[in-house]
Amino acid sequence: MTARPDPYAGFPEGFFDRADERPDAEFYGPPRLVTHIDDGAIAAVGGLYAELGIDGSAPAPTRVLDLMSSWVSHFRTPPAELVVLGMNAAELAANTAATEQVVHDLNADPRLPLPEGDVDAAVCCVSIDYLTRPVEVLAEVGRVLRPGGVLAVTFSNRCFPTKAVRGWLATSDEQHGALVAELVRRSGVFGEPAVSLRTPPGPGDPLWAVVAHRA
Repeated sequence: MTARPDPYAGFPEGFFDRADERPDAEFYGPPRLVTHIDDGAIAAVGGLYAELGIDGSAPAPTRVLDLMSSWVSHFRTPPAELVVLGMNAAELAANTAATEQVVHDLNADPRLPLPEGDVDAAVCCVSIDYLTRPVEVLAEVGRVLRPGGVLAVTFSNRCFPTKAVRGWLATSDEQHGALVAELVRRSGVFGEPAVSLRTPPGPGDPLWAVVAHRA
């Protein structure tokens, strides 16, 4: 039997390690009912979702998975069905846009507790930098997406530095788009990802997006 290629071949040793390797359940135990990006970046996230046709303004009802979610999902208009998956039950319960809550630690188990082809779209907002096995998680996203379904990963220049992987902290804001795009490619289930800066130059939090469709 031919060995499967290492999805992290070429990354420096320790790239996906973190300063704080305690179980994530400890760190994310206390609810944090705050926003992690400013109003301009939040508006950019909502604008992206509307542009992709995955929010409640879409002509057809959509079922969306919000990975590593919290008490707010930043849709201008929530989709018909929104599955929020995150670490803190209280935060997920406070998400008024959610129709389904799933408490799950993707670093402990990258498998998504959803059936194949279950959702039309998947989003991950300002959280991709905390995944220690991002390629496996992204491959799982491809599994639960319907054919042609869209993945939208957004990120800014803020994070919890002790929980972000070392490679994220060691690369610049401008390099993060290329990094996320490469992780999406290595999952082997998406078409070529597109990287874009969604906020205008100037003051405020920048917001980048990586968008790809299930092949």
